[in-house]
Amino acid sequence: MPAETGPRDSGRGAPRTLAEELRTRPDDALATLLRARPDLLSPVPNDLTQLATRAGTRASVVRAVERLDRFALQTAEALAVAPDPCSYETLSSLMAGDAPEPAPEPAAETPGATQEPPGAALPTTPTTHEAPPEAPHEATRGQILAELPRAVATLRAQALAWGGDDRLRLVRTAHELLAPSPTVPSPTGLGPTVQEATAGMSPGRLQEILAAAGLPPTHDPVTAVAALTGLFGDRPRMAALLVAAPAGATAVLSRLTWGPPYGEASVASPSPPVEWLLARGLLLPSGPRNVVLPREVALHLRGGRAHRTPEPLPPPLPPAARHNPQAVDATAASEAFTALSTVEELLGQWETAGPPVLRAGGVSVRDLKRTAAALDVSEPVAAFWVELAYAAGLLASDGETDERYAPTPAYDDWLRLPAEERWARLAAAWLTATRTSGLVGGRDAKGRTLAALGPELDRSPAPEVRRRVLELLATLPPGAPPTTEALLARLRWERPTHRGAPADDLRSRLAQWTLTEAELLGVTGRGALSTHGAALLGPRPPAVPPPAAPAAGESGGTKKTRAAGGGRAAAPQAAEGKAAEGRAAGRTAAEAGGPTAGRSAPEAGGRTAAEAGGPTAGRPAPEAASRTAAQAGDQDPEAAGRTTANAGGQAAATGRQTAAQAGGQAADQANAPSLPGRPLSGAEAAVAAATAARLLAPLLPQPLDHVLLQADLTAVAPGPLERPLAATLGVLAEVESKGGATVYRFTPASVRRALDAGQAASDLHAFLAEHSRTPVPQPLAYLIDDVARKHGRLRVGAASAYVRCDDDTLLTEILADRRSAGLRLRRLAPTVLAAQAAPDALLEGLRAMGYAPAAESAEGDVLITRAEAHRTPPRSAPAPVPEGPPMPDDTLLGAAVRAIRAGDRAATAPHKPVPASATDSGRLPRTTSADTLATMQAAALTGSAVWIGYVNADGAASQRVIAPVRVEGGFVTAYDHTADEVRTYPLHRITGVAELADDPAGA
Repeated sequence: MPAETGPRDSGRGAPRTLAEELRTRPDDALATLLRARPDLLSPVPNDLTQLATRAGTRASVVRAVERLDRFALQTAEALAVAPDPCSYETLSSLMAGDAPEPAPEPAAETPGATQEPPGAALPTTPTTHEAPPEAPHEATRGQILAELPRAVATLRAQALAWGGDDRLRLVRTAHELLAPSPTVPSPTGLGPTVQEATAGMSPGRLQEILAAAGLPPTHDPVTAVAALTGLFGDRPRMAALLVAAPAGATAVLSRLTWGPPYGEASVASPSPPVEWLLARGLLLPSGPRNVVLPREVALHLRGGRAHRTPEPLPPPLPPAARHNPQAVDATAASEAFTALSTVEELLGQWETAGPPVLRAGGVSVRDLKRTAAALDVSEPVAAFWVELAYAAGLLASDGETDERYAPTPAYDDWLRLPAEERWARLAAAWLTATRTSGLVGGRDAKGRTLAALGPELDRSPAPEVRRRVLELLATLPPGAPPTTEALLARLRWERPTHRGAPADDLRSRLAQWTLTEAELLGVTGRGALSTHGAALLGPRPPAVPPPAAPAAGESGGTKKTRAAGGGRAAAPQAAEGKAAEGRAAGRTAAEAGGPTAGRSAPEAGGRTAAEAGGPTAGRPAPEAASRTAAQAGDQDPEAAGRTTANAGGQAAATGRQTAAQAGGQAADQANAPSLPGRPLSGAEAAVAAATAARLLAPLLPQPLDHVLLQADLTAVAPGPLERPLAATLGVLAEVESKGGATVYRFTPASVRRALDAGQAASDLHAFLAEHSRTPVPQPLAYLIDDVARKHGRLRVGAASAYVRCDDDTLLTEILADRRSAGLRLRRLAPTVLAAQAAPDALLEGLRAMGYAPAAESAEGDVLITRAEAHRTPPRSAPAPVPEGPPMPDDTLLGAAVRAIRAGDRAATAPHKPVPASATDSGRLPRTTSADTLATMQAAALTGSAVWIGYVNADGAASQRVIAPVRVEGGFVTAYDHTADEVRTYPLHRITGVAELADDPAGA
C-alpha cells in the first residue's frame, strides 16, 4: 500500500505550489487532509487552489500546528530554521545532529566553573541552560532517524509541509509562526542567520570581520556574507577558529548556545572575550547594547542539532500498581451503583424543593452547599453530580416566573430503565459533554465566581481529553493504573502547550478531573480502566495506513540517505514493496492516527476478545503475554510492562525496520505514539453504550427486599434496596449513614412524616413486619403507636385557619403556652380555636411547639400532605459546544473530495458544454418531491451529476447541471457545472431532476 513516507524526488515536473502538489494526491489523501483539518470544509472549497489557499490561512495553520504531537512540532520548527527549500538529509541532520558523538570542546575551561569576565554577554531572558549537553546517545539518534519519516508524513498529510525530499517546504504561514524574528528567537532557541543579522552592516565592517576570521577579502557584501556563512558551517575550520578563543569567550558562547541567542553587552566598549567574538562575527551586534549569536554558529556549537532535547517517542506510561482485573471491575461496578443512587437521590430532593435559578444562571453557592450536605459529599463532587444530571437531560430549569431547577420528564423514563442502562446513559453523556464541573467555584476572566449549571462552564476540549485519557488507560494491562504524572506527560507530548504556558494548563486540569470523575462514575476502579468502561470507547478496528500524497515526478523505488554523522536514516518511501518491508508494519497505526497507533500487525490480533465483547472488550489489544502476566499478578510493574518487548518481541519484530531496532529497545517501541481515534458517531456510540451496559449488568448488586431492624431504633440495609422499599423507608426513617450498608434511624418526626403521607399505624407495623428479617423491636412498635396516638388529635382548617380538638384541655394548654402568641389564637368554642395565620403557618407553629396536628378538608377529612413532585416541561439535553468544526463523516468527506475534484477540473480544463439533451426541450424537468429527494441523495452517494430545473426567489426559472455533495435539512449542497462553483439550493425550489446521459463530472 502506498505510504505517505515515500520519497519525494523532485524532477522536471516537481510541483511549484501547494495547490499543484494537492492535485497529485489521490482522493484518499485529500480525505485524510480534510479529516485532520475539518475547518477547511466550512464551506466546501470550490477547487484545489481554494483549498490550498484556505490551508495557508493563519487561523487554520495555527489550529493545525496546535494539534501536532511534540516530535512533529519539533520537526516543523526545524524546517522553519532550515534553508528554504530544505532537503531531507539536511532536516535529519538538524533533528539528530551531525555525529553520534559530541564534538570536542574548543577550550578546556568548564562554563560556570570560573567567574565570567566583566562585560560578558548575558541572555536578556533568564535561562537555566548554562551549558550545552552532550549530543544524543546513539540509541536516541536511531529513534530520531526512525521516527522522522512519520513526522514528515504528518506535516505533509496535513498540508503544513510540501515538496519532494530534496525540496521540503513549510507553508508560508507556518514558517512565519515558527521562524525567528529579528527580536524574538524561534522555539528552537536559534536566532537570525548571518545574512539576516548583518543586514545593514557597512561593507567595510564586513571586510574587517573576514580579515579577523582569516578569510580573504571579497568585492561585495553578498560574497562576504556567503564566505562567513561557509566558515561557520564548516566543522573543522570552526573548531580551529575556536581553539584560539581567549579565556571567557567559550563561557559567553555557552550561555547563548541553547537560547535565547540575544545577550546584553556594550558594543562600543565590550569586554575582551566579547570583543574577540564580535571581531570574528561569532557574535553580531543587534543594537547599541545587545548582541546576537548567529544561527550558523549556534548550530555548530550544538553539534548540528536544532533542539536541545528531541523527543521522537512519547514518554512511557508504566503501570503504577497491579490489581486483579476482577477486583477492578467489582470496584467500578460498586461505584457505578453508587452513582445511580446519588443521582436518584439528588433529583428526588430537587423534584420537591429545587433551588432557584440565579439571575445570571446557575445554582447559588448556598444551594450547592445545601445539596452537598444532603448528599453527604463535598461541594466539588456535588457540582459534578448536578452537572452530570444536567448533561444527561435529566435536570433543567422549569422556565416559570419563579424559575427553579427540577427533573425533566426524561427523568421518569430514565427511572424505568434497568440499572445498567441508566448507568450507560450517564456515562455516555459524561464522555461527550463539554460541561466542566471542575471549574465550579473558580473565577472567570472578569473575576466572577463560576456557578454550577452556570453558562460559563463549557470547555470545548473536554470530550477529547476525556476520551484520550480513557484510551491511554486502555493501552495498559487490565488492572494496571498509571501514575498521574506519567499520564500528564504523555498528554503534553501528544499536544504540546505553548511556550510559557503554566504546568496546570486547561488540558492538564481536564485530564486530572477526568481521572477523578471516571472513578466517581464507575468507569474506572482503583485507578484502572474497567471492562465496561473500556467498552464505552467502542470497538477498536485495525489501523489503516494513511494514503499516499505523491509529488510530481515521484519515483517508484526506494531511497536511503546517510546523515552527516554516519547515522543511517531511511528517507520516506514512495512505493509499496520495500516500504512495507520497513517501518510500515510497525508504524502503520501511528501514521494513520488510529486507536492502536504504535502497535505492530501481530499485536493487532489481540483485539479479537475486545471486538467479541469478552472480558476485555473495548481495549485496544494489549499483548496476550502482558495480559496474562497482569491477570496472574505475580510480576513486578516494570517487568510486566516490558512483556510486550520480551514475550511478544518476535512477532512485533517482523514488522520493524533495522533502523528502528538500532534506534531504541523494543520496550521503547512499545511506547510508540498511540494517537487518538476519531470520535464515535451517534450509532457507534449507541452500540458502545449497549455493550458497556451488557458487561456491567452481571457486576451490579441485586436489589434486596428486606432490612434488619435493631433495638436502638435503627434499620440496616445490607445492600441496595428495591425502589419501592427504599422510597417508603426513606419517608419512615432518616438516613444516618451510607456505605456498603445503609443505616436508617426511626424518629418521632420521621414516623409523623409517614403518617402525614397517608399511612396508618397498622400499615407501618405491617410494612416493617413484611420487610424485616428480624422481629420488629418493641421500642420501635411503641414509637409508632405513641406518635400515631398523638397524630391527628389536633385538626387545622381554614377560617383563615382554625384548630379543633375533642380534648378541650389540650386547647387550653395551647392557649396558655407563650410560644403560641405569634399565631394570635382565640377560642370560638370549647373545642375550637381560631387563628389569624395561614393553615400552613399554623401547622408549622404547632409542630414547633411539639404537637402533631393534621390538616383537614372542608368536609373534615384528614388531608395527606405528601410533597408534590415537580417536573419541567420537556427539555432536551444541552448540546456540547464543539471545538471548531465537527469531524466530518466518511460520506461527507467522499462527497466533498468529489466536489473539489469536479471544481478543479472545471477551473483548470476546457469547459465541457452542457449536454444538448438538457436544453433541447426548453422545458424544466418535473418530478415529485419524493423523487427529487431520492434522486439527489443517490447522486450525492455516487458522485454523479444531474440535470435540475430551478426557480429562484424572484420566480426566474433556469436549468442547471449539478453534482450533489450533501443533502440535509431541506437543502442540497452541490457543485454547479453551469456556474463553476459550489452552491446550496432549497429543495422546494427544484421543480424536478433528471439523470444525464453523459456525466460532466467525468470529463
